[in-house]
Amino acid sequence: MNATVNLRSDLSQAKRSPSPDRARLFYACAAALLLALMLLGFQQFYLHGRAFPNRPLTPAIRALVITHGIAMSLWLMLLLVQPLLVVNRKHRVHKSLGKAGAGLAFFIVLVGLDLTVEWARIDPSRMFVWSMTAKQFMAVPCISLLIFAGFVATGILNRRRPDIHRPMMLLATLTVISAGTDRVPALISLFEQTLWGTVFGPFFPPLFIGALLLILKWALTTVLRSLLRRPAWVALVVADAGIIKLARTQTWDGIATYLLRT
Repeated sequence: MNATVNLRSDLSQAKRSPSPDRARLFYACAAALLLALMLLGFQQFYLHGRAFPNRPLTPAIRALVITHGIAMSLWLMLLLVQPLLVVNRKHRVHKSLGKAGAGLAFFIVLVGLDLTVEWARIDPSRMFVWSMTAKQFMAVPCISLLIFAGFVATGILNRRRPDIHRPMMLLATLTVISAGTDRVPALISLFEQTLWGTVFGPFFPPLFIGALLLILKWALTTVLRSLLRRPAWVALVVADAGIIKLARTQTWDGIATYLLRT
């Protein structure tokens, strides 16, 4: 009798739980969306080898820009391929690419930090969008890359727990995708002069996309097993707002000045 009750309970739970393959396909689709946004934002780079908005790459950092662009492209393609490999039961390939992805993430952080410093060093007084000087804007990529590293590390440590591993990798990508979305004028024009633009700056489109993905995942799975249930997405929202505020402080000015002198 107990066995029958337990069996019914297990079947009932299975019906309420999201399909593993459906969840993996969700993350593949999310990765495809982010890849498309990056391709759209950096279309001048991919199609013509030029910087936004259609200007030549700065010779002094040309090699760094190309290297970083290739590394980020590989990361997003990896984010797309990995869940599809699991769906097709290619677990060995998935694990092998996962190890390569860990090394790629480390490389992205190193090259990204180097590029940020060298870019600001060229002319630290010039103004960027969001009414920030180059020294102030350094806070955006520098701290984003450190948060990216934290999410990736958390995902790697929980690689045997898909409910944590997959969201961490998606959050890591959302953390750094603002470089692409910030180069899509149609997106920027929607919020640049709003409260959201003031508080979150270039981080608002990725945060908004992340929120939409949460809603979509909830709708597809009918169970709130999403990033919203975990503190990580909320922490990312707070961190992104904090970066914009920190960038305009004397504290960050001192940090940026030190980085530019080293």
